[in-house]
Amino acid sequence: MASAAEQMAANLSWGTFGKAKDLQSRILYALGLLIVYRIGTYIPVPGIDAARLAQFFEQASQGLGGMLNMFTGGAVGRMAIFALGIMPYISSSIIVQLLTSMVPSLAALKKEGEQGRKKINQYTRYGTVFLATFQAYGLAVGLESQGMAHDPGWFFRIGVVVTLVGGTMFLMWLGEQITARGIGNGISLIIFVGIVAQFPGALARFFSQGRTGSLSPAVIIGIMVMAVAVVAFVVFMERALRKIHIQYPKRQVGMKIYGGESSHLPVKVNPAGVIPAIFASSLLLLPSTITTFSGNAAEGLGILNYVAAYMGHGQPLYLLAYGALIVFFTYFYTANVAFKSDDVADNLKRQGGFVPGIRPGQKTIEYLDYVVSRLLVIGSAYLAAVCLLPEVLISQLAVPFYFGGTSLLIVVSVTMDTITQIQSHMLAHQYEGLIEKSRLRGKGRGKARR
Repeated sequence: MASAAEQMAANLSWGTFGKAKDLQSRILYALGLLIVYRIGTYIPVPGIDAARLAQFFEQASQGLGGMLNMFTGGAVGRMAIFALGIMPYISSSIIVQLLTSMVPSLAALKKEGEQGRKKINQYTRYGTVFLATFQAYGLAVGLESQGMAHDPGWFFRIGVVVTLVGGTMFLMWLGEQITARGIGNGISLIIFVGIVAQFPGALARFFSQGRTGSLSPAVIIGIMVMAVAVVAFVVFMERALRKIHIQYPKRQVGMKIYGGESSHLPVKVNPAGVIPAIFASSLLLLPSTITTFSGNAAEGLGILNYVAAYMGHGQPLYLLAYGALIVFFTYFYTANVAFKSDDVADNLKRQGGFVPGIRPGQKTIEYLDYVVSRLLVIGSAYLAAVCLLPEVLISQLAVPFYFGGTSLLIVVSVTMDTITQIQSHMLAHQYEGLIEKSRLRGKGRGKARR
């Protein structure tokens, strides 16, 4: 027999959505900020030679430049104020989280609750400013070396740095506002919107390759079938669960016995979602952003030549590093953010629940770690396979990046997560309505008795 929550979930409809005014305002607020983001991707940085920039990206569209363009929603190709995108903030978040797990003072700060979390967020913002400044200066020097600056010099460099760093900090603020006052994860939605906005143009270029004979009809059909298969596989894996049996003890209050029921603790095969793929991509793009624009300025630097030759998109070393980072961040993000075994075990202990055959406390933590670590073998392998296998085909066939595993994974995962949050808000609205009705009935019965 279905539970009350399941029955309510089955009754969700457009009528329910129409009554949820708070949810509607949240969605409109998020859409408004995302529109602001899209407008910003068309505002160019001052002093850029647009013709030279377009020529450069026409040549680099199938290389790392295309990857950068995808994650920034086309802002890099237009050298807009949001050309750095949200990647410096993501990279800073990764670094701070790594330091939090290794530095005792930061680990203690994390345990201080809300005040500690605000302090760590402040450190993340400082790191974002530093990384964005470093990348922006590298881009400014690279633009000068490629002859894309109308008036090269320190005035141009300072202008580029100030504009791009300000754009990144504004994007960071937008993401935080969407998460707090809108719907969904703001950072993921910004990346999602940037990718989706480029889909129509990428699809048109993809089919134009078939008309010109660059791609055969068999390859086009094969790529489309692969994209559909990847979407279906992602949906299946993101819904896959491992249910851990939880038992609650019986307790007697007066003449009545309460409890004794059993439940399940659902653990996703991939608790980290799309975050590991985004983290891995942002780290690989951090050094390569400068390399893409460095041109002649990199000839004297062996390390940049090495990065360009061996860490280019589709190269074996790039694929190996990308897969290793995805696996690492799947485990790291799950253990530190998505599923904290000690917190889960502590909540179960406070509620009186326990895993049959496992003692509460430390033994439960060890058991949860055992289950989750083995689930993540499948989860991390799934993420790596979805992100890497289509990328190999794309690098060989010169297909747009928007049909790759990483972009499809981000689009599908963010869509599912946002829909889940919308359903949660609608369920909460239904619960509030039922509680309000029960209060009114209680008042009516009280008056009738009088």
